[in-house]
Amino acid sequence: MANGTRTGNRVTSRGRAVALGAALGGCALVAASTTPADAHPSGHGHGRGISYAALGDSYTSAPLVPTQVDTNCARSDRNYPSLVAADQHVGTFKDVSCSGATTNEMWKAQGTNGPQLDALGRDTDLVTVQIGGNDVGFGTIIGTCAHLAAQDPSGNPCERYYGSGGYDQLALTVARTAPKIDRVLRAVRDRAPHARVVLVGYPDLLPDDGSGCFPSVPFAQKDFPYLRDTEKRLNLMLRLVAAWNRVDYVDTYGPTVGHDMCKAPADRWIEPLQPASPAAPAHPNAKGEAVMAQAVLDRLERHRARN
Repeated sequence: MANGTRTGNRVTSRGRAVALGAALGGCALVAASTTPADAHPSGHGHGRGISYAALGDSYTSAPLVPTQVDTNCARSDRNYPSLVAADQHVGTFKDVSCSGATTNEMWKAQGTNGPQLDALGRDTDLVTVQIGGNDVGFGTIIGTCAHLAAQDPSGNPCERYYGSGGYDQLALTVARTAPKIDRVLRAVRDRAPHARVVLVGYPDLLPDDGSGCFPSVPFAQKDFPYLRDTEKRLNLMLRLVAAWNRVDYVDTYGPTVGHDMCKAPADRWIEPLQPASPAAPAHPNAKGEAVMAQAVLDRLERHRARN
């Protein structure tokens, strides 16, 4: 077809990007099966113990959450992949998640951490992937919005800044990240063709009702709903790309609503920019990691119940 969109039954990378862009532009999720026909159900291979590989960024590795077992990647042995592995009948567990990882680190080393895709093989039974936040620029966005808040604490200086070109730069960045996530999932499927693949979304960082908590979380009052919506847009994109690739998507936002970084220390599962519990700023603490683990386990259990 014209523009190289389809060759026989094979969709080219350009065609996939166009289709994903169109879907994201409409912000519509078309119902689709997310169960790959050739994937092993969770629990396959319990006789030998399943082979599980965890790929991801700092929300997966859990920096500063005790106990840290990899200083290069700021990886905890109580992160959600470790908790999932402890619950499942895991024979082989490879956690290659690494703080600061982008989709590029799926193919290239990050310090002493090799390319994350190298953890996969034809005998891999389960893969969890949580990536995209650093491609969108979580850290830069937080720093920029916190800096701008001092200019107009009751307004929306961050939203105005990212919309100064006449369009929402963050919405565009999320859309541009979609083909990168698509490429990662296709590479996972190529390297682990029999695995159950789970794409994990990001937890609720800010109050879901759009309220703020300046100055404990130093964003301007009207920027809280803007940043909340930006994260929701990222999670919607991840859900869309998961459906496109017929892999499972795990919602960690819903289960963490009401436990964002604005809540009191006893109630929050995401630490603010000045953490009170061992965790990186704007990252899940040990409770948050445990809730994300349970969300993954619940998704795997629902699959087992259907099969």
